[in-house]
Amino acid sequence: MENLLKKLEELREHFIKTKELLGIDRKAVRERELRLQMSAPDFWNDRDYAISVGREVEELALETKEWLAMEQDIRETEEILALADKENDSSGDVHIQDGSLADDLEKKYLELKEKFSHLEFISLFSEKYDHDNALLAIHAGTGGIDAQDWAQMLERMYLRFSERQTWKVEVMDRSYGNEAGIKSVVLRISGAWAYGYLKGENGPHRLLRNSPFNADGLRQTSYALVEVIPEIKDDGLIVIRDEDIRIDVFRSSGPGGQSVNTTDSAVRIVHIPTGITVSCQSERSQHQNKENAFKILRTKLYQRVLEEREAEERKLKGEVQKAAWSSQIRSYCLYGNRYIKDHRTNYETSNVDAVLDGALESFMEAYLRWLKK
Repeated sequence: MENLLKKLEELREHFIKTKELLGIDRKAVRERELRLQMSAPDFWNDRDYAISVGREVEELALETKEWLAMEQDIRETEEILALADKENDSSGDVHIQDGSLADDLEKKYLELKEKFSHLEFISLFSEKYDHDNALLAIHAGTGGIDAQDWAQMLERMYLRFSERQTWKVEVMDRSYGNEAGIKSVVLRISGAWAYGYLKGENGPHRLLRNSPFNADGLRQTSYALVEVIPEIKDDGLIVIRDEDIRIDVFRSSGPGGQSVNTTDSAVRIVHIPTGITVSCQSERSQHQNKENAFKILRTKLYQRVLEEREAEERKLKGEVQKAAWSSQIRSYCLYGNRYIKDHRTNYETSNVDAVLDGALESFMEAYLRWLKK
């Protein structure tokens, strides 16, 4: 019992230290202040301000709720444990120490430890858009059919990972390869911390394997580019003028290029000043596809503005940006000593099949910790 008390005390000290570093109490106070504002009768007079306050309250509640609940759990468990230890000392009855109560408290401690580990991981999501939904695009690179097959393997990997997170996935656009695989796909992924998890997947992914499309099974290197951007809420900052866009409509296509719809429901929008092109053919309705395409375009334009600002800030500060886009972020070797290695964090695993089946958490945690260095 004494050993369990000590372990629980160490957990509480670590918990409190992390909680202070993250400013959880300060955020909880801010949330209460904003909720008080929201209860005022004239709160909705300024609708834009009211919406921004409501959004901030939601974000603060998301950040603080589990931390405050766990703090209460630790306190209550310590109280029960201290009382049980006191009764054990006074009665000398060893069954208290060896019986079901001790087992229950040990189990509770392990649950708290696991919960804290999860909260500590979530605390790595500290950037502005980490809690938002994500748009994830995959583009087959050099390597012909192998590259298109590799792009589809990556799509399956992210779909399986999304299932593990219980996220909702919508296929906004998909272009199939002529013989196998896909040329490109755009996925809208909705769920808690979707962008925070997925942002580290942004960049070229390299596959090394014996080609299943080669009669001699020769070794083939294939590339696919993964793009991940947060789904930006429309706050009116991005204005798309009619004269700056060209809208094309066409029939949705499936594997092999065959038409899967009898009407021109698919939509392609080209933003002429930037050259950004987006397509959407996920819905049977042209109107819905057009609306979704505009959402993607608006998000991409917003992301472009942010990147330009960051580039200007780096220029003013004299910072040098590494040319990360010129090389792969991760290699997947499927022959010989099979392994997957992230070239930024140097995290590596030989459990290739599990990763390709969606077990990406270790790579993502390694990336988030690498960012904090």
